[in-house]
Amino acid sequence: MGKNMMKEIATENFQRICEAYEILSDETKRQIYDIYGMEGINSGLELGTKLNKAEEIKEELERLRRQKELQKVAAHLRPSGSIMANLSLPQFLEGDGIMKGMAMASEVQSQISKNNAVAIGGNLAVNGNAGGGAASIVFRHQMSSVSSIEFMGSMGLRALLGVQTTCHISVHSTATMGLAMFLRDGSVNLSNTWTRQLSDTAHGNIHLSLGPESSIAVGWQRKEQKRSASGEIKLGTGSFGATANYTHRFSTKSHGRIAARIGSTALELELGGGRKISEFSTIRMLYTVGIQGIFWKFELHRGGQKLIVPVLLSRHLNPIFATGAFVVPTSLYFVLKRFVVKPFYLKREKEKASENMDKTLVQVQEARTAAKKAQQLLQNVANRKRSRQLETGGLVVTKALYGSRKALKNRNQIEEVKDEVASQIIDVTLPLNFLVSDSGQLKLHEGVKKSGIMGFCDPCPGESKQLYVEYTFDGSNFEVIVDDLDELLIPQESHRI
Repeated sequence: MGKNMMKEIATENFQRICEAYEILSDETKRQIYDIYGMEGINSGLELGTKLNKAEEIKEELERLRRQKELQKVAAHLRPSGSIMANLSLPQFLEGDGIMKGMAMASEVQSQISKNNAVAIGGNLAVNGNAGGGAASIVFRHQMSSVSSIEFMGSMGLRALLGVQTTCHISVHSTATMGLAMFLRDGSVNLSNTWTRQLSDTAHGNIHLSLGPESSIAVGWQRKEQKRSASGEIKLGTGSFGATANYTHRFSTKSHGRIAARIGSTALELELGGGRKISEFSTIRMLYTVGIQGIFWKFELHRGGQKLIVPVLLSRHLNPIFATGAFVVPTSLYFVLKRFVVKPFYLKREKEKASENMDKTLVQVQEARTAAKKAQQLLQNVANRKRSRQLETGGLVVTKALYGSRKALKNRNQIEEVKDEVASQIIDVTLPLNFLVSDSGQLKLHEGVKKSGIMGFCDPCPGESKQLYVEYTFDGSNFEVIVDDLDELLIPQESHRI
């Protein structure tokens, strides 16, 4: 490396050291930085009146802290709702209109303090010439780290008053007890639920209800990265039933589902699936055949809002019609997805990515140049650390790539990535070896963008990023991938290949 280049790199990093020294040597700036980081240094307090007294600093910091708490409370206001429109094709063919009924429900949850939350909701349903509605309120208080209590009230067709307590009786077990009184007839219902974690991905529960409609139910749920399943058997004084469902996630955007229900009032099979069409929206198509008829159900989920449209196709279980009702729409869906929807979204995503790359081309080139210079400065020390770890069988990072989540998605083909994909990642093997401690550990803190680490840069501004790391430790191979703001702590046994 030439002397001029070494001098240039050293100058840039010396400026960073000077900035750090300026903050650490100034008591006011140091207090601000400890709480708010560089954002607090570059804005807020620095732009206002100069604060000389310790009391003034504390006062201003408390004001900003209170403001942050208020913003956090506002962020905890979570609205949700659903609209269901029941359509009937047989009714339409009989001349009575296609709309069979409609139901709406809405709820707003708010974290009013650290230990208290309130939820206010209401629903309205119309079916033919009949209808009704209800309004409810629930107040929840966290009594301790292991127990909580809820008070609830409802007015309308099912008016009631109730109370419910939940307690974690052990690390793996939870118990819930509830008492409700129905105001219409004065009847009382007592419920108890016990939940037990059976494994890292599964848990079971028993629910006992004593009242006008006494019952006992036993359920089981299992959720893994690619699949989830659940089942329940319920026995009541006047009814019985069993349900089961299985969901398989084909990718991060699409899934398939099969469910079945059998009992004294139900006998049906449900097939379908869904796809994530944006960051907040998901569509689902479900086909149901049972004693109530043959249905197609269309659902749109966006945030906490749902639009559900069940369409009754036939009241009779005709095998030929049931097969056609499933095959024809399903085939149409896959044709539209393959030749219309998917090409449209791929084209749109490519145009957005290309536009973003054009806008940030100069910025990324400058950042890559700065990162390369920083890596050259770290090279000698990083190589010495790497050699020392190799001698002792310690932690050695063999490959580290940082960049676009999409570019890192297929990790097995990273060696043969195309130019357009390679331009969205940066090799950070050397900086990570530099950061390995003498004890053979590496830790990157949570909540800090990794593009700010010396020797890193942001190769794809505006896109979701990840860090992929391959490393060796004690003669074994490991790999891990973490999101941009997640903590990285290696070595760990769970990373073993």
